[in-house]
This record gives sequence, C-alpha cells and structure tokens, in this order.
Amino acid sequence: MDMSLGMGVELEFWTIATRTQARDTEAVGVFLESCGLDRDAGIDLFVTARDRGRIVACAGVDNNVIKCVAISPDYRGENLTSRLISEAVKHAADLGQFHLFLYTKPENADFFKGCGFYPLVEVPRYVTLMEDTPIGISRYCDRLRSLRRPGAKIGCIVMNANPFTYGHRYLAERASAACDHLFVFVVREDVSMFSYADRFRLVQQGLGDLNNVSVLDGSAYMVSKATFPTYFLKEKGVVGKVQTAVDLLLFRDYIAPALGVSHRFVGTEPFCRVTGKYNEDMQYWLQEAPSPAPTVTVEELPRIQSAHGIAISASEVRALIAAGEFDRIRTLVPKATNTLIEEKYRSLAA
Repeated sequence: MDMSLGMGVELEFWTIATRTQARDTEAVGVFLESCGLDRDAGIDLFVTARDRGRIVACAGVDNNVIKCVAISPDYRGENLTSRLISEAVKHAADLGQFHLFLYTKPENADFFKGCGFYPLVEVPRYVTLMEDTPIGISRYCDRLRSLRRPGAKIGCIVMNANPFTYGHRYLAERASAACDHLFVFVVREDVSMFSYADRFRLVQQGLGDLNNVSVLDGSAYMVSKATFPTYFLKEKGVVGKVQTAVDLLLFRDYIAPALGVSHRFVGTEPFCRVTGKYNEDMQYWLQEAPSPAPTVTVEELPRIQSAHGIAISASEVRALIAAGEFDRIRTLVPKATNTLIEEKYRSLAA
C-alpha cells in the first residue's frame, strides 16, 4: 500500500507479525532503539511505513493497545502520524478490538489528539496513556458512582484470584472488618490459568457471607493489558519502569474518587517480584505523588500461612496442580475452589 507525503515521497505500509517474522521484527527493534524506545514484549503486530525499503515509522498493536509508536524525525508530521495510527486501528479492529488505548511520550500527546485519542494519565517525563473516546473513563466512573456505599472508611482490594485461596479470603476478611464497606474488584483480563468467569464466581462464593463486601467486575482501566501489561508477564519477572504508575494513577485519579475509596488493601508479597514492586510503588503513587485527587491510604496486611509455615499463594496452588499434588491443594483453598480444581484438572493429570 502506497502513500504520498508530497514532494515526491512515496511510502509503503507493511505489517509484521512478530511471531512468524523474526527478522523483520528484529529490524523494527533496531529502528525503535534509534528513536530512543524499547520494543515491548507482547506486541502481536507492527505496522511499518517504509521509504524505499527502509523503516521510517512504526506502531505496535498489542490486543487493544497501540504502543511503540515511532517516526523518523525527517518524516514527522500530521499526515504520516494519522495514516500510521489509522492503519494500526484498522488492524486492531480486524482482531475484534474496538476500544483502544495508546501509549506515547508526553511531549507527543498532541500529535495523537488529532488522531482521535484523548489523554487519561501522564507519568511525568515518561509516558502518557490515551484512549480513543472522550467519554470512556467518565462513563465508567458514572457507573461506579451508582455503586457507592456510605461510610467514613471505604476500602478496596483488586485481586486476580487465579485461583481464589484461603489467602484471598483472609485478606478480604481483615479488610472488611476494618472498613465500613469493602469493594473487591476481580481482574477482568481472560489470560490466566483460570477463566475470568470461574475466578469471579469463586470470589463471589468465597466472600458471599461478608455483608459489607461488594464483588465487582474488573475493567480495562484496572490491572489490564492496557494499564499494567507486565502483570501478565510476571512469571518472567518483567517489571517496567513506569508500568505500575499508569495503573495506580488511574485508580487514584478516577476509580477511587468515583467509589469514595479511602483505603486500598494488599497482602504482603514474598514470592512474585512484579506484584511486590506493584505493592511497593502503591505507597508512592497513591499516597505521596502530586495529584488533584485525594490520597488513598495503603494498608499492607501479612499473608496467612499454611500448616507448613509458608504464605498461601495462588501461584503455589497452580504449581501443585501442575505437579498433580491435589491432596495438598485442599488445605490451601476453600471448598468451591477445590471442587472446581478436581473437576477441571485432576482428570488431566491422571
């Protein structure tokens, strides 16, 4: 596909599938490095613009996120930027993604406003997260405001619960006892070992007897591939420099005020480096960083331990499933979780 930029310059647009076109993907990485950017893990597709075979612009598509956008200085302008983003949006639509987010450096945000993207949060000097609608976050917050509960101390927990364990139950129990009301969000991304539908149901069943707890659906604005992509690479130990900040600023600036959340509860994290970094960064971005929104107090509670004196974790449960040690699992999870594991996984291990 050709595109004229004027002055006799004809550019070709090519797409690169990262899983099957290793050499071309490597060339994109070299181009990004020349523009002062790293190639993010998880990108499925790159749209590239080429001048006589040389890459002069690219944009990565990772599910519903456009990132790793770079244009050679000599080619920068509204025309190329608009066409590059238009091609990326079209390919995202082909993948069934119609609510899109975009990462860019703060100084480049104005370029993308002309492409139909609107700023959500900025990590100063590092990154701006934008979305392709001016009302997405406000419409979401309107729904949250309808769920508000009265009280001076309103708590929140965000959990993946992959799967729901006695550790999750203990954290929610302690938090609910300390609050007038507690909101528990279940991470919505469906990329975990246990499906979102199963995880949500297990959390609902596991916390159903706590009268001051509401279990809510997660969203694209909270621990998602858009706001915190390295969370879903945590078994590789990947932690981006500013990834936690984007997610936590969205929570503080939008979600917490909409629900009236004053406290965020987390369990101590002795095993996972990514989650541990997230908990650590929470202290700064929710309590100390400059923001027009109120601070959110972070309370870190010690994890409950198993009979072996080891903190209970969902990762340990998944490891036991992989090892076929199902008898050990029942001491770590509530009955509903254990029943699901027996039904879905024991036969696979036989």
